[in-house]
Amino acid sequence: MKRSFLLWYVLLVQAFFYGAWYSVGGSLHCEYSNSVILHRPHSVSITEFGAVGDGVTLNTKAFQNALFYLNSFSDKGGAKLFVPAGQWLTGSFDLISHLTSENWPVVDPLPSYGRGRELPGRRHRSLIYGQNLTDVVITGENGTIDGQGSVWWDWFRNGELNYTRPHIVELINTTVSIKSGWDEYGISYARPSSKIKINRVTGQTTSSSGIAIGSEMSGGVSDIYIKDLHLFNSNTGIRIKTSPGRGGYVRNVHVSNVKFHNVQKAIRFTGKYGEHPDENFDPKALPVIEKITFENVNGEGIGVAGLLEGIEGDEFKNICFLNVTLIVKKNSKKAPWKCSHVRGYSQWVSPEITCDSFGENIFPEHSSDCFGLSENDLEKSSGLSRSPWLLSW
Repeated sequence: MKRSFLLWYVLLVQAFFYGAWYSVGGSLHCEYSNSVILHRPHSVSITEFGAVGDGVTLNTKAFQNALFYLNSFSDKGGAKLFVPAGQWLTGSFDLISHLTSENWPVVDPLPSYGRGRELPGRRHRSLIYGQNLTDVVITGENGTIDGQGSVWWDWFRNGELNYTRPHIVELINTTVSIKSGWDEYGISYARPSSKIKINRVTGQTTSSSGIAIGSEMSGGVSDIYIKDLHLFNSNTGIRIKTSPGRGGYVRNVHVSNVKFHNVQKAIRFTGKYGEHPDENFDPKALPVIEKITFENVNGEGIGVAGLLEGIEGDEFKNICFLNVTLIVKKNSKKAPWKCSHVRGYSQWVSPEITCDSFGENIFPEHSSDCFGLSENDLEKSSGLSRSPWLLSW
């Protein structure tokens, strides 16, 4: 059964949106900070294009027209599209609407994937899409972009889709994405994802991970900074996924100032995620996973603190945990930490990581093995008890 949908395009250079960030499977919103003030010489409100924020009116054309208009300012210092408070329905759908497939185009697979991720052949284009962009910011004041991801998941699981599901945000040949290709196609395409910052994200995902790196990381992923993350009522907090055959690397990742509430698996590494585009992948192409640091992480109502599974003969190394407190549910029957083929260092972690491969402290001898720790961290570690490091939320 072929579904039909609508699409919101983002195809302009130097655009600023008062909006929010969303991830398929749950609703995420960015918490506004006065420290982030961006100035554009031109500004327009979505209401000037006939949009209505009543949660019922379909505003796809209004957004498309607004973005087309703002594109004229791309060489004049950029522009700002202001979306005021309200519920703005765009690029969305309901199950009884009579929409045409032209509104949700089917496009070629990513060259670094070789085929659709879930089904052979083509894929649906993402809700928010752009390529060859610079200086693009999606931000907001406690707003939410709700892509109704659960509907897509239901259609996928019931076998009702003819093409691979879309992402909520897809920026190609730009500076945002934490995937970099699938097996031999990603290795050949050789486009790494690097120098990425994710700040001030709050949300939930009942079926997936709040933040995920991989599993398609064959072109390489590095220099990732994730800060001020709040996840609640979720299946998995932060997950790094890969598999034999991927090749590539994930290195130099720093995660800090994280709060979990009612999360089943707080931190998860998966070394045998599986799923390959075809039979031509090289099972001897092993990924390199190293220098990943978790610092200042608090959580309550946790099912499992850490499920850390690497690859036999391809150990994940220099994985560091500093000042991590994850309060596991009293009725949990599982060990708080489970480790295999993963090695690293920990300090001020509760519950304690009892895995032999994390038996050594970070300070004073191994701070250089942990990515993102500053000299200030080393100074604080000298003579301090654990309690002054605890975060206040």
